[in-house]
Amino acid sequence: MPLLTKDLSVNTPDPNDPVFALHEGGKIEVRSSVEVRDREGLSLAYTPGVARVSQALAEDPELAYRYTWKGNTVLVVTDGTAVLGLGDIGPIGALPVMEGKALLFKDFGGVNAVPICLDTKDVEEIIETVVRIAPAFGGVNLEDISAPRCFEIEQRLQELLDIPIFHDDQHGTAIVVLAALLNSAKVTGRNIADLRVVVSGAGAAGVAVTNMLLDAGIGDIAVADSKGIVTTSRSDLTPVKADLAARTNRAGIEGPIADAIRGADVFIGLSSGKVPAEIVATLAPGAIIFAL
Repeated sequence: MPLLTKDLSVNTPDPNDPVFALHEGGKIEVRSSVEVRDREGLSLAYTPGVARVSQALAEDPELAYRYTWKGNTVLVVTDGTAVLGLGDIGPIGALPVMEGKALLFKDFGGVNAVPICLDTKDVEEIIETVVRIAPAFGGVNLEDISAPRCFEIEQRLQELLDIPIFHDDQHGTAIVVLAALLNSAKVTGRNIADLRVVVSGAGAAGVAVTNMLLDAGIGDIAVADSKGIVTTSRSDLTPVKADLAARTNRAGIEGPIADAIRGADVFIGLSSGKVPAEIVATLAPGAIIFAL
């Protein structure tokens, strides 16, 4: 495959562009896992044979994990409101990304994944839709749904369904960050309990990363959004941010993110904002930086 050399800001379809060439026709497909080559095979895979399996599953739904794809298939769901670094680009704009996530599930994990891009931003409609189609799947991967709606959607689906519900933007990011920070601390001869962390971004990823680092025993952590450090003294916080403020920033730092960065041991960038080089330079010597 040719190396990507084109300007990513150019989004006009070009048959000579390797990116568009790779995406033509989509990146995923459905294939049968059994061969049907004659009448006998057809009668086993479909009617009349399939009726026996259907009746067995109707009596014992748990058998679906063995005799259908349910045991190895997840639903990838988005409304296209928080796609990568693109923001709210809608369900059609999000489809190539969801196809890509399904590809990753299959190629790297051997798990089937079906991308569903919903044409609604309504929390109730998203929840109802997922609940109604969930019986065919063994798990749900929520993807690129904007905060704070994503928190409620995940929590309520976990309450309503008996299959795993995973919001990748939150927990996938948090898992990777914690693993990387543990390794970084080990390599540099430090303990995470002695580290002071600054997180830029209080959206889905920022909240989840902060929660996981707190559970892991991080020394102290301050979170900043577009209006500055998230503190209990602010009156403009959402319930999620207010809860975060009550459990972070033991140092009591107020003001812009620059004030928190000064002397910090770790900086984790989880927003679209930019931090000037001169402010980054105020981090503690040997600071760890994750520009995500």
